[in-house]
Amino acid sequence: MLNKGQHFFGALYDNDYQFQMKNERGFKMSLRFALVGNPNCGKTTLFNEITGSTQYVGNWPGVTIEKKEGKARRVQEDVKIIDLPGIYSLSPYSLEEIIARDYILDEKPDVVINIIDATNIERNLYLTTQLIELGIPVVAALNMMDAVEARGDKIDTGALEKGIGIPVVPTSASKGRGVTELVDKAIQVAYAAASGTAKPQAQIYDQEVEKYIGNIETNIVPSLGKKTGNARWTAIKLLEGDEKVLEKMEVPAAFLKDIEACRKQIESHYDNDVETVIADGRYKMISGIVGKAVKKKSGSGSLTISDKIDKVVTNRILAIPLFLALMYLVFKVTFGEIGSFTIDWVDGLINGTVSDAVSGWLEAAGAAEWLNGLIVGGVIGGVGSMLVFVPQIMILFFFLSILEDSGYMARAAFVMDRLLRKLGLTGKSFIPMLMGFGCSVPAIMGARTLENEKDRRLTIILTPFMSCGARLPIYLLFVGAFFAKNQDLIIFSLYLLGIVIAVITGIILKKTVLKGEAAPFVMELPPYRIPTIKGLLIHMWDRGKGFIKKAGTIIFAAAVVIWVLQSFNFSFQMVEDPAESVLGAIGGVIAPIFAPLGFGDWKSAVALITGFIAKEAVVSTMGILHGVGEIAEDTTALAAVIQGVFTPLTAYAFMAFTLLYMPCMAAFATIKREMNSWKWTVFTVGLQTGIAWVVAFLIFQVGRLMGLQ
Repeated sequence: MLNKGQHFFGALYDNDYQFQMKNERGFKMSLRFALVGNPNCGKTTLFNEITGSTQYVGNWPGVTIEKKEGKARRVQEDVKIIDLPGIYSLSPYSLEEIIARDYILDEKPDVVINIIDATNIERNLYLTTQLIELGIPVVAALNMMDAVEARGDKIDTGALEKGIGIPVVPTSASKGRGVTELVDKAIQVAYAAASGTAKPQAQIYDQEVEKYIGNIETNIVPSLGKKTGNARWTAIKLLEGDEKVLEKMEVPAAFLKDIEACRKQIESHYDNDVETVIADGRYKMISGIVGKAVKKKSGSGSLTISDKIDKVVTNRILAIPLFLALMYLVFKVTFGEIGSFTIDWVDGLINGTVSDAVSGWLEAAGAAEWLNGLIVGGVIGGVGSMLVFVPQIMILFFFLSILEDSGYMARAAFVMDRLLRKLGLTGKSFIPMLMGFGCSVPAIMGARTLENEKDRRLTIILTPFMSCGARLPIYLLFVGAFFAKNQDLIIFSLYLLGIVIAVITGIILKKTVLKGEAAPFVMELPPYRIPTIKGLLIHMWDRGKGFIKKAGTIIFAAAVVIWVLQSFNFSFQMVEDPAESVLGAIGGVIAPIFAPLGFGDWKSAVALITGFIAKEAVVSTMGILHGVGEIAEDTTALAAVIQGVFTPLTAYAFMAFTLLYMPCMAAFATIKREMNSWKWTVFTVGLQTGIAWVVAFLIFQVGRLMGLQ
């Protein structure tokens, strides 16, 4: 234990004692440690520091909240680390709290490592008291101690440990300090618990409350037969009227009357409801502990640097302009010069150097023409159309990681919350939707930062309505052919149309399939911090690798299928005329679906089908089918041809349809990955395509009635 005045990064334990403990164990266990803490307490940084690159990322069963698991490095024992969602309490008010509580109760990890933000210790300790009540061994990681020392504050870890009755290890996860000692202490606690030498829990409440807790614990809980945590915790939950526990325990009516009688006795004694009395008991204990263990530097009540920055960043007048300017800068860099350079470079590498080399090698080896086309045109071309976005995705996630790790993203959500609540969303939905103007794929992936499942799904459904950059070549082709004098106005109207449709759709969905109570928006504004390069790179890779692994496999398979459909007829003979291919035949069948929209020719239908691979493919497909080659090679010729096929009205209806209908294959794969449900994925794509058809139908039919045809 630390001596008074000893620096917390010094030796935490006597080396001989530590060595003796390891030798006396005599056996080796496979251990599971669960990381639990408030949002912004440094939990993810600690997880990355403990596990390094040995992480497994998935979803919790039945939900889309990310689940992280990993193995602890630099320890002899087999220790699995489970990173639970950031929560403020164990009350079942949010999906994250339910997941964390159910995991601890049902899976019973060997040790819960409770990460406490040492700069905001009073609030963090509320969760600590609840964890202690669960009866599972707990070790507290007093994190961000470097920030405490920088402020001149002092925390007596010995007094804190004595007050809460569990081991306390000071750490600074961002600098890797105290992490080894924390894991070792957790292992010691796990072995102590396994050998039956764990310390008893500290009592939190006064005698009156403890009397009724003991009554329920002794006389009611044993008679219920079922177990939900230890008897004391169950008694407290029954006394609080926790609906989840009452439902799970199937409490008989007679016992419910006894519990209600205890509640009334407490409420009468304290002249307050039971939940408040119990919460006050926890805070009273916390206040006493903090008063003895924490000494703040005099004058610490003055405004901090974070407070001074927030006076500008969250200002009622300046907040939104500053936020939009910052996001525009991220948008500009990601999808502007740097992003364009990466796309051009990767595209030239894959579709130029690699494809030429492979094609030359296949020809030299005497490979069949169809095999050359499949590998070069199908596999390399199809997968390459996805890989060109990877650098952009990584750049975007790098900048988003900077905003998150610095603490600014919390301010952005706070600033935009009021505006988006009218749509049924919270401020956190704004950033993914804004990114949708660049590329739908990273925008959809950005929705995973939303904690509420309904908000996440609604954001994913609405984001593709934002006009991505891949649709711009389609707009440029048609406005050049039909609206040369008003190009800017027509393109702006399309972007605005996507926003309006998203707003209307969001309102309807919130009142129908995604109806329910508004999600609570409780967000802490953490102090600003300087992100670490290591942390930024880990966060960037964690988010980007899912796109490569999941979406890439689907794109690979789909690209091969599309190539085959474009190259062969139903007799599986290779054809030169696309009209004779399977895809051409399919286009002829579905063309009547688009006739009420004003563009019922099979070539336009086929172009829309290939647009599922990538929206840019709509233009190149039309160029090929109309016999004028790629658009990049002959823009004037293709524009002249489509002037004979479309009118200004049908051209605008066609652009509106390409704006709103189902996204590209990469976005489709990403929707499946993020929704974690085929039902919701099909619903999303079907809804978007249905809305696109209705909007294009109204544009064409109303325009025709107005004489615009």
